[in-house]
Amino acid sequence: MTIASFFMRVSKALNSYPSSSHLLLLCTLSGGGVMAYSELQSEAEHPRIDANEPQKKKVVVLGTGWAATSLLKGLDASLYDVQVVSPRNYFAFTPLLPSVTCGTVEARSIVEPVRNIIKKRKGEIKFWEAECVKIDAANKKVFCQSNIENLVGSGEFSLDYDFLVVAVGAQVNTFNTPGVKENCHFLKDVEDAQKIRLSVIDCFEKAVLPSLSEEERRSNLHFVVVGGGPTGVEFAAELHDYVQEDLIKLYPTVKDLVKITLIQSGDHILNMFDERISSFAEQKFLRDGIKVQTGCRVVNVGDKEITVKVKSTGEDCSVPHGLIVWSTGISTIPVIRDFMEEIGQAKRHVLATDEWLRVKGCKDVYAIGDCSTINQRKIMDDILAVFEAADKDHSGTLTVEEFQDVMDDILLRYPQVQLYLKRKNLLDFHTLWKDSQGNEKKEIDIEGLKLALSHVDSQMKNLPATAQVAAQEGEYLARCFNRMDHCEEHPEGPRRFRGSGRHKFLPFRYKHFGQFAPLGGEQAAAELPGDWVSIGHSTQWLWYSVYASKQVSWRTRYLVLSDWTRRFIFGRDSSRV
Repeated sequence: MTIASFFMRVSKALNSYPSSSHLLLLCTLSGGGVMAYSELQSEAEHPRIDANEPQKKKVVVLGTGWAATSLLKGLDASLYDVQVVSPRNYFAFTPLLPSVTCGTVEARSIVEPVRNIIKKRKGEIKFWEAECVKIDAANKKVFCQSNIENLVGSGEFSLDYDFLVVAVGAQVNTFNTPGVKENCHFLKDVEDAQKIRLSVIDCFEKAVLPSLSEEERRSNLHFVVVGGGPTGVEFAAELHDYVQEDLIKLYPTVKDLVKITLIQSGDHILNMFDERISSFAEQKFLRDGIKVQTGCRVVNVGDKEITVKVKSTGEDCSVPHGLIVWSTGISTIPVIRDFMEEIGQAKRHVLATDEWLRVKGCKDVYAIGDCSTINQRKIMDDILAVFEAADKDHSGTLTVEEFQDVMDDILLRYPQVQLYLKRKNLLDFHTLWKDSQGNEKKEIDIEGLKLALSHVDSQMKNLPATAQVAAQEGEYLARCFNRMDHCEEHPEGPRRFRGSGRHKFLPFRYKHFGQFAPLGGEQAAAELPGDWVSIGHSTQWLWYSVYASKQVSWRTRYLVLSDWTRRFIFGRDSSRV
Protein backbone atom coordinates (compact mmCIF):
# COMPACT_ATOMS: atom_id res chain seq x y z
CA MET A 1 0.00 0.00 0.00
CA THR A 2 1.39 3.40 -0.95
CA ILE A 3 1.59 6.22 1.59
CA ALA A 4 -0.85 8.28 -0.45
CA SER A 5 -3.51 5.57 -0.49
CA PHE A 6 -2.94 4.97 3.22
CA PHE A 7 -3.67 8.56 4.15
CA MET A 8 -6.73 8.62 1.91
CA ARG A 9 -8.13 5.74 3.94
CA VAL A 10 -7.20 7.53 7.17
CA SER A 11 -8.96 10.67 6.01
CA LYS A 12 -12.14 8.72 5.24
CA ALA A 13 -12.01 7.15 8.68
CA LEU A 14 -11.59 10.55 10.35
CA ASN A 15 -14.66 11.87 8.56
CA SER A 16 -16.74 9.17 10.18
CA TYR A 17 -15.94 10.45 13.69
CA PRO A 18 -18.22 12.95 15.54
CA SER A 19 -17.40 16.59 14.94
CA SER A 20 -16.41 17.12 18.56
CA SER A 21 -13.83 14.28 18.61
CA HIS A 22 -10.08 14.70 18.78
CA LEU A 23 -8.01 12.01 17.01
CA LEU A 24 -4.22 11.66 17.04
CA LEU A 25 -2.59 9.00 14.79
CA LEU A 26 1.10 8.02 14.94
CA CYS A 27 2.59 6.27 11.91
CA THR A 28 6.06 4.75 11.64
CA LEU A 29 7.58 5.21 8.23
CA SER A 30 10.18 3.09 6.50
CA GLY A 31 12.85 5.70 7.13
CA GLY A 32 12.59 5.17 10.85
CA GLY A 33 10.80 8.42 11.52
CA VAL A 34 7.48 8.97 13.15
CA MET A 35 4.69 10.98 11.52
CA ALA A 36 1.78 12.36 13.51
CA TYR A 37 -1.63 12.99 11.92
CA SER A 38 -4.05 14.94 14.04
CA GLU A 39 -7.52 16.34 13.46
CA LEU A 40 -9.54 18.48 15.82
CA GLN A 41 -13.05 19.45 14.99
CA SER A 42 -15.19 21.18 17.56
CA GLU A 43 -18.52 22.84 17.48
CA ALA A 44 -16.85 26.08 18.55
CA GLU A 45 -14.68 26.10 15.40
CA HIS A 46 -17.29 24.66 13.06
CA PRO A 47 -20.71 25.33 14.57
CA ARG A 48 -23.57 23.25 13.41
CA ILE A 49 -26.15 25.19 11.43
CA ASP A 50 -29.70 24.13 12.03
CA ALA A 51 -31.62 24.70 8.82
CA ASN A 52 -34.88 24.79 10.76
CA GLU A 53 -33.71 27.49 13.18
CA PRO A 54 -34.91 30.97 12.05
CA GLN A 55 -32.17 33.51 11.46
CA LYS A 56 -32.14 36.49 13.78
CA LYS A 57 -32.96 39.82 12.22
CA LYS A 58 -30.04 42.22 11.99
CA VAL A 59 -30.26 45.47 13.92
CA VAL A 60 -27.58 48.06 13.14
CA VAL A 61 -27.24 50.96 15.60
CA LEU A 62 -25.32 54.08 14.56
CA GLY A 63 -23.90 56.02 17.52
CA THR A 64 -23.02 55.61 21.20
CA GLY A 65 -24.61 58.72 22.69
CA TRP A 66 -27.51 59.04 25.09
CA ALA A 67 -30.13 57.64 22.72
CA ALA A 68 -28.06 54.69 21.46
CA THR A 69 -26.76 53.74 24.91
CA SER A 70 -30.25 53.76 26.43
CA LEU A 71 -31.42 51.56 23.56
CA LEU A 72 -28.58 49.07 24.03
CA LYS A 73 -29.06 48.89 27.80
CA GLY A 74 -32.75 48.05 27.41
CA LEU A 75 -32.61 45.88 24.28
CA ASP A 76 -32.90 42.09 24.60
CA ALA A 77 -29.96 41.27 22.33
CA SER A 78 -30.76 37.55 22.36
CA LEU A 79 -33.66 38.32 19.99
CA TYR A 80 -31.55 40.06 17.35
CA ASP A 81 -28.16 40.16 15.69
CA VAL A 82 -27.11 43.58 17.01
CA GLN A 83 -24.19 45.55 15.57
CA VAL A 84 -23.11 48.99 16.75
CA VAL A 85 -21.07 51.45 14.68
CA SER A 86 -19.63 54.62 16.19
CA PRO A 87 -16.47 56.71 15.77
CA ARG A 88 -16.15 56.77 19.58
CA ASN A 89 -15.82 53.64 21.66
CA TYR A 90 -17.27 55.25 24.76
CA PHE A 91 -20.38 56.88 26.17
CA ALA A 92 -19.92 60.35 27.67
CA PHE A 93 -22.10 61.95 30.34
CA THR A 94 -22.38 65.21 28.40
CA PRO A 95 -24.19 67.33 31.07
CA LEU A 96 -20.90 67.42 32.99
CA LEU A 97 -18.78 68.63 30.06
CA PRO A 98 -18.67 72.23 31.42
CA SER A 99 -17.21 70.81 34.63
CA VAL A 100 -14.49 69.05 32.62
CA THR A 101 -13.42 72.32 30.99
CA CYS A 102 -12.29 73.69 34.34
CA GLY A 103 -11.03 70.55 36.06
CA THR A 104 -13.94 70.25 38.47
CA VAL A 105 -14.42 66.75 37.05
CA GLU A 106 -11.85 64.75 35.12
CA ALA A 107 -12.65 63.67 31.57
CA ARG A 108 -12.10 59.99 32.32
CA SER A 109 -14.65 60.16 35.14
CA ILE A 110 -17.60 60.82 32.83
CA VAL A 111 -16.88 58.26 30.11
CA GLU A 112 -17.71 54.56 30.06
CA PRO A 113 -16.30 52.22 27.37
CA VAL A 114 -19.05 50.91 25.12
CA ARG A 115 -17.71 47.38 25.39
CA ASN A 116 -18.23 47.53 29.17
CA ILE A 117 -21.88 48.39 28.56
CA ILE A 118 -22.67 45.83 25.88
CA LYS A 119 -20.93 42.91 27.56
CA LYS A 120 -23.50 43.02 30.36
CA ARG A 121 -26.42 42.50 28.01
CA LYS A 122 -28.11 39.19 27.24
CA GLY A 123 -26.93 37.89 23.90
CA GLU A 124 -24.02 39.20 21.87
CA ILE A 125 -23.63 42.76 20.64
CA LYS A 126 -20.86 43.51 18.15
CA PHE A 127 -19.17 46.90 18.14
CA TRP A 128 -17.17 48.50 15.33
CA GLU A 129 -15.22 51.72 15.93
CA ALA A 130 -15.91 53.46 12.65
CA GLU A 131 -17.95 56.28 11.14
CA CYS A 132 -20.97 55.78 8.95
CA VAL A 133 -20.38 57.65 5.68
CA LYS A 134 -23.47 56.60 3.70
CA ILE A 135 -26.89 55.06 4.33
CA ASP A 136 -28.35 53.12 1.40
CA ALA A 137 -31.97 52.72 2.45
CA ALA A 138 -33.05 51.19 -0.85
CA ASN A 139 -30.70 48.21 -0.41
CA LYS A 140 -30.79 48.20 3.40
CA LYS A 141 -27.06 48.76 3.73
CA VAL A 142 -24.75 51.18 5.56
CA PHE A 143 -21.22 52.03 4.44
CA CYS A 144 -18.62 52.72 7.10
CA GLN A 145 -15.04 53.97 7.33
CA SER A 146 -12.72 53.32 10.26
CA ASN A 147 -11.30 56.46 11.85
CA ILE A 148 -8.39 54.69 13.58
CA GLU A 149 -5.06 56.30 12.71
CA ASN A 150 -2.23 54.33 11.06
CA LEU A 151 -4.64 51.54 10.17
CA VAL A 152 -3.30 48.77 7.94
CA GLY A 153 -5.74 48.47 5.05
CA SER A 154 -8.56 50.76 3.91
CA GLY A 155 -10.83 50.29 6.92
CA GLU A 156 -13.89 50.50 4.68
CA PHE A 157 -16.75 48.04 5.11
CA SER A 158 -20.51 47.74 4.71
CA LEU A 159 -23.23 46.19 6.85
CA ASP A 160 -26.61 44.81 5.85
CA TYR A 161 -29.56 45.39 8.15
CA ASP A 162 -33.16 44.45 8.70
CA PHE A 163 -33.67 47.37 11.10
CA LEU A 164 -31.50 50.48 11.26
CA VAL A 165 -31.42 52.81 14.26
CA VAL A 166 -29.85 56.19 13.50
CA ALA A 167 -28.56 57.85 16.67
CA VAL A 168 -25.54 59.78 15.40
CA GLY A 169 -26.31 63.04 17.18
CA ALA A 170 -25.68 66.46 15.65
CA GLN A 171 -22.96 69.03 15.17
CA VAL A 172 -22.60 72.63 16.33
CA ASN A 173 -24.54 75.18 14.31
CA THR A 174 -22.24 78.01 13.24
CA PHE A 175 -24.96 79.77 11.17
CA ASN A 176 -22.24 80.21 8.51
CA THR A 177 -20.65 82.96 10.59
CA PRO A 178 -17.19 83.78 9.19
CA GLY A 179 -14.27 82.66 11.34
CA VAL A 180 -16.23 80.50 13.79
CA LYS A 181 -14.79 77.14 12.75
CA GLU A 182 -11.25 78.51 12.65
CA ASN A 183 -11.20 80.56 15.87
CA CYS A 184 -13.85 79.19 18.26
CA HIS A 185 -13.97 76.30 20.68
CA PHE A 186 -17.05 74.09 20.75
CA LEU A 187 -18.42 72.07 23.66
CA LYS A 188 -20.04 68.97 22.18
CA ASP A 189 -17.80 66.13 23.34
CA VAL A 190 -15.01 65.21 25.73
CA GLU A 191 -12.22 66.20 23.33
CA ASP A 192 -13.73 69.70 23.08
CA ALA A 193 -13.78 70.06 26.87
CA GLN A 194 -10.16 68.97 27.16
CA LYS A 195 -9.06 71.50 24.51
CA ILE A 196 -10.87 74.31 26.34
CA ARG A 197 -9.21 73.33 29.61
CA LEU A 198 -5.74 73.58 28.05
CA SER A 199 -6.59 76.85 26.30
CA VAL A 200 -7.74 78.50 29.54
CA ILE A 201 -4.41 77.69 31.17
CA ASP A 202 -2.56 78.89 28.06
CA CYS A 203 -4.34 82.25 28.29
CA PHE A 204 -3.12 82.77 31.85
CA GLU A 205 0.41 81.59 31.08
CA LYS A 206 0.61 84.01 28.14
CA ALA A 207 -0.77 86.88 30.24
CA VAL A 208 2.03 86.67 32.82
CA LEU A 209 4.86 86.79 30.28
CA PRO A 210 7.02 89.87 30.97
CA SER A 211 7.12 90.89 27.29
CA LEU A 212 3.36 91.67 27.09
CA SER A 213 1.75 95.06 27.64
CA GLU A 214 -1.21 95.48 29.96
CA GLU A 215 -3.56 95.80 26.97
CA GLU A 216 -2.29 92.52 25.57
CA ARG A 217 -2.75 90.90 28.95
CA ARG A 218 -6.35 92.10 29.07
CA SER A 219 -6.99 90.69 25.61
CA ASN A 220 -5.57 87.29 26.54
CA LEU A 221 -7.74 87.16 29.67
CA HIS A 222 -10.99 88.13 27.96
CA PHE A 223 -13.11 84.97 27.75
CA VAL A 224 -16.17 85.17 25.49
CA VAL A 225 -19.08 82.72 25.56
CA VAL A 226 -21.48 82.89 22.59
CA GLY A 227 -24.90 81.45 23.40
CA GLY A 228 -27.05 81.96 26.48
CA GLY A 229 -28.49 78.46 26.69
CA PRO A 230 -27.83 75.94 29.47
CA THR A 231 -24.41 74.90 28.14
CA GLY A 232 -23.12 78.43 27.66
CA VAL A 233 -24.43 79.64 31.02
CA GLU A 234 -23.02 76.67 32.89
CA PHE A 235 -19.61 77.05 31.27
CA ALA A 236 -19.50 80.77 32.13
CA ALA A 237 -20.40 79.95 35.73
CA GLU A 238 -17.81 77.17 35.95
CA LEU A 239 -15.11 79.41 34.46
CA HIS A 240 -15.91 82.20 36.91
CA ASP A 241 -15.59 79.83 39.87
CA TYR A 242 -12.37 78.39 38.46
CA VAL A 243 -10.85 81.84 38.14
CA GLN A 244 -11.98 83.16 41.53
CA GLU A 245 -11.33 80.03 43.58
CA ASP A 246 -8.13 78.71 41.99
CA LEU A 247 -6.44 80.67 39.22
CA ILE A 248 -6.14 84.10 40.82
CA LYS A 249 -4.22 82.45 43.66
CA LEU A 250 -1.75 81.06 41.15
CA TYR A 251 -1.61 84.19 38.95
CA PRO A 252 -2.10 87.07 41.44
CA THR A 253 -0.48 89.69 39.17
CA VAL A 254 -3.30 89.50 36.61
CA LYS A 255 -6.29 88.88 38.87
CA ASP A 256 -7.85 92.27 38.06
CA LEU A 257 -7.54 91.82 34.29
CA VAL A 258 -9.80 88.79 33.87
CA LYS A 259 -13.10 89.41 32.10
CA ILE A 260 -15.92 87.01 31.12
CA THR A 261 -18.55 88.07 28.55
CA LEU A 262 -21.70 86.12 27.65
CA ILE A 263 -23.29 87.07 24.31
CA GLN A 264 -26.92 86.15 23.62
CA SER A 265 -28.94 86.99 20.51
CA GLY A 266 -32.25 86.86 22.40
CA ASP A 267 -33.54 89.24 25.02
CA HIS A 268 -32.68 86.97 27.96
CA ILE A 269 -30.38 84.11 28.80
CA LEU A 270 -31.91 80.73 29.65
CA ASN A 271 -35.03 81.76 27.73
CA MET A 272 -36.27 78.14 27.66
CA PHE A 273 -36.55 78.22 31.48
CA ASP A 274 -39.09 79.91 33.70
CA GLU A 275 -38.80 83.71 33.73
CA ARG A 276 -37.86 83.62 37.42
CA ILE A 277 -34.82 81.47 36.67
CA SER A 278 -33.75 83.63 33.74
CA SER A 279 -34.03 86.79 35.82
CA PHE A 280 -32.14 85.28 38.77
CA ALA A 281 -29.32 84.07 36.50
CA GLU A 282 -28.88 87.52 34.94
CA GLN A 283 -28.81 89.21 38.35
CA LYS A 284 -26.33 86.72 39.75
CA PHE A 285 -24.01 87.09 36.76
CA LEU A 286 -24.20 90.87 37.21
CA ARG A 287 -23.13 90.50 40.86
CA ASP A 288 -20.33 88.11 39.91
CA GLY A 289 -18.94 90.48 37.30
CA ILE A 290 -19.89 88.36 34.29
CA LYS A 291 -20.98 90.73 31.52
CA VAL A 292 -24.18 89.62 29.78
CA GLN A 293 -24.81 91.16 26.36
CA THR A 294 -28.32 90.33 25.16
CA GLY A 295 -29.82 91.32 21.82
CA CYS A 296 -26.46 90.93 20.10
CA ARG A 297 -25.49 88.79 17.12
CA VAL A 298 -21.96 87.74 16.26
CA VAL A 299 -21.16 88.61 12.63
CA ASN A 300 -17.45 87.76 12.44
CA VAL A 301 -14.81 86.04 14.54
CA GLY A 302 -11.13 86.78 14.04
CA ASP A 303 -8.12 85.25 15.73
CA LYS A 304 -7.81 88.27 18.03
CA GLU A 305 -11.15 90.12 17.77
CA ILE A 306 -14.84 89.30 17.68
CA THR A 307 -17.34 91.56 15.89
CA VAL A 308 -20.88 91.86 17.27
CA LYS A 309 -23.95 93.63 15.85
CA VAL A 310 -26.28 95.23 18.40
CA LYS A 311 -29.83 94.59 17.17
CA SER A 312 -31.40 97.63 18.79
CA THR A 313 -29.03 100.15 17.17
CA GLY A 314 -27.63 98.18 14.23
CA GLU A 315 -24.15 99.20 15.37
CA ASP A 316 -21.15 96.89 14.91
CA CYS A 317 -18.55 96.74 17.64
CA SER A 318 -15.34 94.72 17.89
CA VAL A 319 -13.66 93.55 21.08
CA PRO A 320 -10.40 91.63 21.57
CA HIS A 321 -10.54 88.14 23.04
CA GLY A 322 -8.29 85.41 24.35
CA LEU A 323 -10.72 82.49 24.03
CA ILE A 324 -14.20 82.05 22.54
CA VAL A 325 -16.57 79.18 23.29
CA TRP A 326 -19.38 78.85 20.73
CA SER A 327 -22.58 77.27 22.07
CA THR A 328 -25.51 78.34 19.89
CA GLY A 329 -27.47 75.24 18.95
CA ILE A 330 -27.07 72.24 16.67
CA SER A 331 -27.29 71.33 13.00
CA THR A 332 -27.46 68.13 10.96
CA ILE A 333 -24.24 66.25 10.20
CA PRO A 334 -23.33 65.63 6.51
CA VAL A 335 -24.20 61.91 6.37
CA ILE A 336 -27.71 62.65 7.64
CA ARG A 337 -28.16 65.51 5.17
CA ASP A 338 -27.27 63.14 2.34
CA PHE A 339 -29.70 60.56 3.73
CA MET A 340 -32.46 63.17 3.95
CA GLU A 341 -31.97 64.06 0.29
CA GLU A 342 -32.18 60.37 -0.61
CA ILE A 343 -35.55 59.87 1.11
CA GLY A 344 -37.18 63.15 0.12
CA GLN A 345 -36.58 65.23 3.28
CA ALA A 346 -34.04 67.62 1.75
CA LYS A 347 -36.06 70.74 2.64
CA ARG A 348 -36.15 69.93 6.34
CA HIS A 349 -33.58 71.07 8.91
CA VAL A 350 -33.58 67.77 10.79
CA LEU A 351 -34.60 64.17 10.13
CA ALA A 352 -38.36 63.71 10.63
CA THR A 353 -39.91 60.65 12.27
CA ASP A 354 -43.44 59.67 13.17
CA GLU A 355 -44.72 59.12 16.72
CA TRP A 356 -43.19 55.61 16.72
CA LEU A 357 -39.74 57.05 15.90
CA ARG A 358 -39.80 55.59 12.38
CA VAL A 359 -38.16 57.75 9.74
CA LYS A 360 -40.83 59.11 7.42
CA GLY A 361 -40.54 57.82 3.87
CA CYS A 362 -38.14 55.02 4.81
CA LYS A 363 -39.18 51.54 5.91
CA ASP A 364 -37.46 49.78 8.85
CA VAL A 365 -35.31 52.82 9.72
CA TYR A 366 -35.65 54.52 13.11
CA ALA A 367 -34.05 57.74 14.30
CA ILE A 368 -33.56 58.85 17.89
CA GLY A 369 -31.68 61.61 19.69
CA ASP A 370 -30.47 64.97 18.41
CA CYS A 371 -30.36 63.90 14.75
CA SER A 372 -34.16 63.69 14.53
CA THR A 373 -37.42 65.26 15.58
CA ILE A 374 -40.89 63.78 15.96
CA ASN A 375 -43.35 65.10 13.41
CA GLN A 376 -46.56 64.68 15.41
CA ARG A 377 -49.62 64.13 13.25
CA LYS A 378 -52.28 66.84 13.43
CA ILE A 379 -55.76 65.81 14.46
CA MET A 380 -57.25 68.25 11.97
CA ASP A 381 -55.65 66.21 9.16
CA ASP A 382 -57.75 63.23 10.30
CA ILE A 383 -60.82 65.06 11.54
CA LEU A 384 -63.15 63.50 8.94
CA ALA A 385 -61.87 59.98 9.71
CA VAL A 386 -62.29 60.63 13.45
CA PHE A 387 -65.85 61.82 12.89
CA GLU A 388 -66.75 58.78 10.78
CA ALA A 389 -65.26 56.39 13.36
CA ALA A 390 -67.31 57.98 16.13
CA ASP A 391 -70.52 58.21 14.09
CA LYS A 392 -71.40 54.52 14.29
CA ASP A 393 -75.05 54.97 13.32
CA HIS A 394 -74.08 57.14 10.32
CA SER A 395 -76.53 59.82 11.35
CA GLY A 396 -74.24 62.67 10.36
CA THR A 397 -74.11 63.94 13.93
CA LEU A 398 -72.34 62.88 17.13
CA THR A 399 -73.69 62.61 20.62
CA VAL A 400 -71.39 63.10 23.58
CA GLU A 401 -71.61 59.37 24.28
CA GLU A 402 -70.56 58.46 20.72
CA PHE A 403 -67.57 60.75 20.88
CA GLN A 404 -66.65 59.44 24.32
CA ASP A 405 -66.29 55.93 22.86
CA VAL A 406 -63.30 57.00 20.75
CA MET A 407 -61.93 59.54 23.21
CA ASP A 408 -59.34 57.17 24.72
CA ASP A 409 -57.94 56.36 21.30
CA ILE A 410 -57.84 60.04 20.39
CA LEU A 411 -55.85 60.89 23.53
CA LEU A 412 -53.35 58.14 22.70
CA ARG A 413 -53.02 58.97 19.01
CA TYR A 414 -53.00 62.76 19.39
CA PRO A 415 -51.34 63.72 22.70
CA GLN A 416 -51.83 67.40 21.92
CA VAL A 417 -55.52 66.90 22.74
CA GLN A 418 -54.72 65.96 26.33
CA LEU A 419 -52.27 68.84 26.59
CA TYR A 420 -54.92 71.25 25.32
CA LEU A 421 -57.48 70.02 27.85
CA LYS A 422 -54.94 70.33 30.66
CA ARG A 423 -53.90 73.86 29.77
CA LYS A 424 -57.52 74.96 29.44
CA ASN A 425 -58.39 73.27 32.77
CA LEU A 426 -61.00 71.13 31.03
CA LEU A 427 -61.87 67.66 32.28
CA ASP A 428 -63.25 66.49 28.92
CA PHE A 429 -64.91 67.80 25.77
CA HIS A 430 -68.33 68.18 27.39
CA THR A 431 -67.54 71.81 28.13
CA LEU A 432 -66.54 72.43 24.53
CA TRP A 433 -69.95 71.28 23.24
CA LYS A 434 -71.74 74.47 24.09
CA ASP A 435 -73.38 77.14 22.04
CA SER A 436 -72.79 80.87 22.31
CA GLN A 437 -75.27 81.11 25.23
CA GLY A 438 -73.40 78.43 27.19
CA ASN A 439 -76.04 75.76 26.72
CA GLU A 440 -74.73 72.26 26.13
CA LYS A 441 -75.60 70.73 22.79
CA LYS A 442 -77.01 67.23 22.56
CA GLU A 443 -75.44 66.53 19.18
CA ILE A 444 -72.70 68.00 17.06
CA ASP A 445 -71.99 67.82 13.32
CA ILE A 446 -68.65 67.74 11.50
CA GLU A 447 -68.38 71.52 11.42
CA GLY A 448 -69.05 71.69 15.13
CA LEU A 449 -66.36 69.09 15.79
CA LYS A 450 -63.89 71.05 13.70
CA LEU A 451 -64.70 74.16 15.68
CA ALA A 452 -64.26 72.35 19.00
CA LEU A 453 -60.84 70.97 17.99
CA SER A 454 -59.63 73.91 15.92
CA HIS A 455 -57.07 75.12 18.47
CA VAL A 456 -55.81 71.72 19.64
CA ASP A 457 -52.95 71.39 17.14
CA SER A 458 -51.52 74.73 18.24
CA GLN A 459 -50.23 72.95 21.37
CA MET A 460 -47.76 70.88 19.34
CA LYS A 461 -44.08 71.73 19.85
CA ASN A 462 -40.88 70.01 18.86
CA LEU A 463 -39.06 68.29 21.71
CA PRO A 464 -35.79 69.93 22.78
CA ALA A 465 -32.48 68.34 21.81
CA THR A 466 -31.54 67.25 25.33
CA ALA A 467 -30.04 64.16 26.91
CA GLN A 468 -33.31 63.54 28.74
CA VAL A 469 -35.32 63.33 25.51
CA ALA A 470 -32.72 61.14 23.79
CA ALA A 471 -32.54 58.71 26.72
CA GLN A 472 -36.32 58.29 26.86
CA GLU A 473 -36.47 57.69 23.11
CA GLY A 474 -33.83 54.97 23.40
CA GLU A 475 -35.68 53.28 26.28
CA TYR A 476 -38.98 53.41 24.38
CA LEU A 477 -37.48 51.94 21.20
CA ALA A 478 -35.85 49.11 23.19
CA ARG A 479 -39.25 48.15 24.62
CA CYS A 480 -40.74 48.16 21.12
CA PHE A 481 -38.03 45.89 19.75
CA ASN A 482 -38.33 43.53 22.70
CA ARG A 483 -42.06 43.09 22.03
CA MET A 484 -41.99 43.30 18.24
CA ASP A 485 -43.03 39.69 17.59
CA HIS A 486 -45.61 39.62 20.40
CA CYS A 487 -47.34 42.76 19.17
CA GLU A 488 -47.70 41.37 15.65
CA GLU A 489 -50.51 39.20 17.01
CA HIS A 490 -51.66 41.31 19.96
CA PRO A 491 -51.50 45.00 19.01
CA GLU A 492 -51.75 47.38 21.91
CA GLY A 493 -51.69 50.76 20.24
CA PRO A 494 -54.53 53.15 19.41
CA ARG A 495 -56.95 52.49 16.58
CA ARG A 496 -56.16 53.55 13.05
CA PHE A 497 -58.62 56.28 12.14
CA ARG A 498 -57.40 56.15 8.55
CA GLY A 499 -57.93 52.50 7.73
CA SER A 500 -58.82 49.48 9.84
CA GLY A 501 -57.14 47.80 12.78
CA ARG A 502 -54.90 49.24 15.44
CA HIS A 503 -51.34 50.49 15.61
CA LYS A 504 -48.76 48.02 16.85
CA PHE A 505 -47.47 50.13 19.77
CA LEU A 506 -48.40 53.11 21.84
CA PRO A 507 -46.83 56.27 20.38
CA PHE A 508 -43.76 57.69 22.08
CA ARG A 509 -44.71 60.02 24.89
CA TYR A 510 -42.06 62.23 26.45
CA LYS A 511 -42.25 62.81 30.19
CA HIS A 512 -40.41 65.87 31.43
CA PHE A 513 -38.63 65.35 34.76
CA GLY A 514 -37.28 68.87 35.03
CA GLN A 515 -34.04 70.62 34.13
CA PHE A 516 -31.14 72.19 36.00
CA ALA A 517 -29.02 75.28 35.42
CA PRO A 518 -25.89 75.47 37.66
CA LEU A 519 -25.05 79.15 38.15
CA GLY A 520 -21.76 78.96 40.04
CA GLY A 521 -20.95 79.80 43.64
CA GLU A 522 -22.59 76.55 44.76
CA GLN A 523 -25.95 77.82 43.54
CA ALA A 524 -28.21 76.32 40.92
CA ALA A 525 -31.69 76.75 39.53
CA ALA A 526 -34.13 73.97 38.74
CA GLU A 527 -37.41 73.80 36.89
CA LEU A 528 -39.22 70.71 38.12
CA PRO A 529 -42.55 69.05 37.22
CA GLY A 530 -45.64 70.79 38.48
CA ASP A 531 -44.30 74.29 37.66
CA TRP A 532 -42.06 74.10 40.72
CA VAL A 533 -39.03 76.41 40.57
CA SER A 534 -36.13 75.96 42.98
CA ILE A 535 -33.15 78.31 43.25
CA GLY A 536 -30.22 78.46 45.64
CA HIS A 537 -27.67 76.34 47.52
CA SER A 538 -30.09 73.52 48.29
CA THR A 539 -30.81 73.18 44.58
CA GLN A 540 -27.08 72.76 43.91
CA TRP A 541 -27.00 69.78 46.28
CA LEU A 542 -30.05 68.38 44.53
CA TRP A 543 -28.11 68.77 41.27
CA TYR A 544 -25.19 66.83 42.76
CA SER A 545 -27.44 63.96 43.84
CA VAL A 546 -29.36 63.73 40.56
CA TYR A 547 -26.27 63.84 38.33
CA ALA A 548 -24.49 61.28 40.48
CA SER A 549 -27.45 58.91 40.35
CA LYS A 550 -27.76 59.26 36.56
CA GLN A 551 -24.23 58.05 35.85
CA VAL A 552 -24.14 55.07 33.50
CA SER A 553 -22.16 52.80 35.85
CA TRP A 554 -20.98 52.48 39.44
CA ARG A 555 -17.44 53.10 38.24
CA THR A 556 -18.24 56.54 36.79
CA ARG A 557 -20.47 57.31 39.76
CA TYR A 558 -17.58 56.70 42.16
CA LEU A 559 -15.13 58.68 40.04
CA VAL A 560 -17.42 61.71 39.75
CA LEU A 561 -18.12 61.75 43.49
CA SER A 562 -14.40 61.46 44.24
CA ASP A 563 -13.65 64.34 41.83
CA TRP A 564 -16.19 66.56 43.56
CA THR A 565 -14.70 65.64 46.94
CA ARG A 566 -11.15 66.30 45.72
CA ARG A 567 -12.19 69.68 44.38
CA PHE A 568 -13.70 70.70 47.75
CA ILE A 569 -10.55 69.67 49.62
CA PHE A 570 -7.67 70.48 47.24
CA GLY A 571 -9.22 72.73 44.59
CA ARG A 572 -9.06 72.25 40.82
CA ASP A 573 -5.98 71.06 38.97
CA SER A 574 -4.43 73.75 36.77
CA SER A 575 -1.64 71.71 35.17
CA ARG A 576 -1.53 71.21 31.39
CA VAL A 577 -1.74 67.41 31.65
